[in-house]
Amino acid sequence: MVDQNCAYCVEGDLVAKFGIKICELETSKVYLFKEQSHPGRCIVAHKKHVGDMNELTAEERAAYFEDVARVARAIMAAFHPDKVNYGAYGDTGHHLHFHLCPKYKDEFEWGGVFLMNPDKKYLTDAEYAEMIEKIKEHLQ
Repeated sequence: MVDQNCAYCVEGDLVAKFGIKICELETSKVYLFKEQSHPGRCIVAHKKHVGDMNELTAEERAAYFEDVARVARAIMAAFHPDKVNYGAYGDTGHHLHFHLCPKYKDEFEWGGVFLMNPDKKYLTDAEYAEMIEKIKEHLQ
């Protein structure tokens, strides 16, 4: 199912407001979050328009979480955070997705929850491209 009002289903201008597509994996689409207060922050959105992980079969859920883990490993290898935090929201955007938020000791929001959009740090197109290449290199 595709929802024509869903940023992850339609992509284009809707998703471009907050993310840049990196690639597609087996069950998901991976985006670099434009707001980079946490260097390397990404979103892993399921390819199917489902609002909750319980709408997936056990096999679909396992495959999706393998994609999430694969992206987390790539973030760890590319950016060397001290920890990756995971957030699955969806109160207003009813499409299963996880925010993978690298956290760095003694830096922004260490020791607490991460804000949805702190709106503090945006990069140049060249800087985004460099980050995307680093992530893709480690997704192989």
